[in-house]
Amino acid sequence: MDYVKLETVMRRLALEAGDTIMAIYNADDFEVKTKSDASPVTEADEAADALISAGLHAAFPDAALVTEEQAATHGEQAMSFLIVDPLDGTKEFIKRRGDFTVNIAWVEDGVPVRGVVYAPARDRMFYTRADGSSVEEAGPFDKDRVGTLTPLSVAKADNEALRIVASKSHRDQSTDDYINRYATSESKSAGSSLKFCLVATGEADLYPRLGRTMEWDTAAGHAVVTGAGGQVLDFDTLAPLAYGKDGFANPFFIACAPTVDLKSA
Repeated sequence: MDYVKLETVMRRLALEAGDTIMAIYNADDFEVKTKSDASPVTEADEAADALISAGLHAAFPDAALVTEEQAATHGEQAMSFLIVDPLDGTKEFIKRRGDFTVNIAWVEDGVPVRGVVYAPARDRMFYTRADGSSVEEAGPFDKDRVGTLTPLSVAKADNEALRIVASKSHRDQSTDDYINRYATSESKSAGSSLKFCLVATGEADLYPRLGRTMEWDTAAGHAVVTGAGGQVLDFDTLAPLAYGKDGFANPFFIACAPTVDLKSA
């Protein structure tokens, strides 16, 4: 993979998809449908997916592509592939709460090594550079000119006062029970893959996810956390979370700074 080209293409497509999503988000009304798994999908999901898929196919015609909104891409397994969630946090989008993101990632030999997470309603954009390091770009987001970049680094955790972030729409008692095993100074909720980015920026130390996710939900955020010096681990085994799994379903996982004293499952 040409990482320099990948950085440029992923950034541009994320911004273009963000424009498409926000045009629909700011409309008086938009269509919401229900998928076969009972999850919602909007015209913004579908429009962003079409834009990103076309752009990736044009730029990287030989790369395998997996995208949430195209079931036909969920079949044959590959160890290296592009993976897309065009609008993560659809429930946040529908409720007009702003915590939704565009996610594009490159998985190489089962590991997300490059990715972009763009939150257009929050004016925040995080991505990995060609060298694998993670940055946050400040707006305004010019598609042809990169703005001011801030290198990202996970925090050095204070295990007597951890800052924990958890899901806004999927938080449950088991998650709260796990969080309560830590000494915390702050526990907050956020939507979509923004939770990964809060770990990457050092705004949170630990993000546990004890619920269903798919690889397209996590790959871009995973890459951003890794590029900031963090880790994303299988909740039960504490092994690195792997990709290219049959069906693309994830186990429970933890994203954190490596200095967090993790509790066993």
